[in-house]
Amino acid sequence: MATSNTVDEAHGGPVQVWSPRLALLVAATFFMEFLDGTVLTTAIPNIAADFRVPAADVNITMTAYLLTVAMGIPLSGWLAERFGARRIFCLAIAIFTAASLACSLSQDLVALTLSRTAQGFGGAMMVPVGTLLVLRGTPKADLLRATAFLVWPGLLAPVLAPLVGGALTTYLSWHWIFLINLPLGVAAFIAALRLVPARAGDRGRRLDWLGLSLTTLGVGALVAGLELVSAHPSAPWAALSAGFGVVAVACAVIWMRRTRNPLFDLGVFSTRTFRAMATGGFAYRLTISSVPFLLPLMFQAGFGWSPLHAGAMVAAVFIGNIGIKPATTPLIRRFGFKAVLVFASLASAATFVLCALLTAETPEPLTFALLVCSGAFRSIGFSAYASVQYADIAPAQLTSANTVSATLVQLATAAGIAVGALLIRLFDGLNSFPADAAGPFRGAFLAMAVLMLASTADSVFLPRHAGAEVSRRKAQRV
Repeated sequence: MATSNTVDEAHGGPVQVWSPRLALLVAATFFMEFLDGTVLTTAIPNIAADFRVPAADVNITMTAYLLTVAMGIPLSGWLAERFGARRIFCLAIAIFTAASLACSLSQDLVALTLSRTAQGFGGAMMVPVGTLLVLRGTPKADLLRATAFLVWPGLLAPVLAPLVGGALTTYLSWHWIFLINLPLGVAAFIAALRLVPARAGDRGRRLDWLGLSLTTLGVGALVAGLELVSAHPSAPWAALSAGFGVVAVACAVIWMRRTRNPLFDLGVFSTRTFRAMATGGFAYRLTISSVPFLLPLMFQAGFGWSPLHAGAMVAAVFIGNIGIKPATTPLIRRFGFKAVLVFASLASAATFVLCALLTAETPEPLTFALLVCSGAFRSIGFSAYASVQYADIAPAQLTSANTVSATLVQLATAAGIAVGALLIRLFDGLNSFPADAAGPFRGAFLAMAVLMLASTADSVFLPRHAGAEVSRRKAQRV
C-alpha cells in the first residue's frame, strides 16, 4: 500500500512518494463538502413546506453553512500542526458525517440550521487539511498529477448540485440530500485510517489568538456581506458587514506581520507564483464562479426555458470540465504555466462574450458546444492555478500557504455570485437592453469578460519559467 511518506533507510530521512489513492480519497471528501454547499437550493421549497416556514427563511441554512466553512478555515491549519493532520482530517470526516445525520433528522428550521453549522465546521477542516496531506506527501515532480485530483470536485460540484438535489428531492425526499453522505462518510473515515500516514503534531505550537479572532471575524463579515449583497443589495447591512470585514482582515495582516508567532506566515506572498493565486487567480475564480449562477438564470428568466431544460444545457460545462482533464497536465508540461494561464483566461473571456450573444433562437447544439468549450477552458485555468501556487513554496511555509489559499478560494467563490447578482441588477436598472428579457444577463457576461482580463494581465507579467520545477519536461519522471 502506497503512503505519502516513507523512510529512506540509507539516509534516515523522509522520502515523498506519490499516492494516487490518498489524493482520490481527499478529492472524494472535497466533493461531499462542495456539493453540500449548494445542493440544498433545489430542496428549499420542500423544506419550507415541511417546516411550515416561508421559503426565503430556509436560505439561512445555506448561509450558516458557507459562513462556518469560511470562518473555520483559518483555524484548521493550526489544528493540523498542533494535533497532527491525520487526526484532524479523520475528525473532520466524522463531524461532517454525524452532522449530515443530524440534518436529515431535523424537525424544524432551528435544528437544521444548527446541524448545518456543525456540518460546515467539519467541512472547514476537511478541505484545507486534506489538501495539506496530499501536498506534504507529493514531490514537486508529481504536483501536477496531485492537483489534477484535487481540482475536479470544485469544478463539478456547482454544476452537478442542481441535478443531484433535484433528483433526490423529486424521487425520494430532501432528507436524502444528507443521508447519502452517511455511507460515503463512513467509507471515507475507514479509508483515511488506512491511507493517511500518521505524523505527530507539534505540542508546543502556540495559537495566535488575536490573529485568529481578527481573521475569523474579518472573513466571516466579508462572506456575510457578499451573501447580503446577493440577496438584499439595497440594504445597508451588506456594505457595513463587508466594510467591517475589510478592516478586520487589514488589522489581522498588520498584527501578523509584527508578532513572533503569527497564525499565518505571510511571507508566502513574497513568492511570485503563490502571489499569482491571490491576484490574477482571485479574479479568475471570481469570474468563473459566476457562470453556474448566471447561466441557469439567463436560460430560465431570459429565454423562458424550464429548469430541467436549463439544467441539461448547463451540464455541457461539466462535460467540458471532464473532457479536457486528461490533457491539462500535458498542456502545462508542453507550454509552461505562464502561457497556459494567459490562454485559459483569454479563452474564458471570449466564451463570456459569446454567451452574451446567445438568444433563445440560437441553435441548441451551438450553445451546447460553446458551454463545453467554456468548461474546458475553466478546467485548464483551475488546474494551472492550483499547481502553480505551490510550485515554489518552501516545505516550512506549506501549511500557511495552503490555509491562506483555501480562505481566498472561499472569498472568491462568494464574491463571484455576489458580483454576478449585482451586475444583473445594475444592467436591469439601467435598462441598457430594452425589450430584451435576457439583456441584464448579457451585460453581466460582458462585464465578467472584462474582469477576466485582469487575470490575463497578471499572468502576462509572470516570469517566463514560473513554476518550472513543477512544469518542466524532466519532472515527468521521478
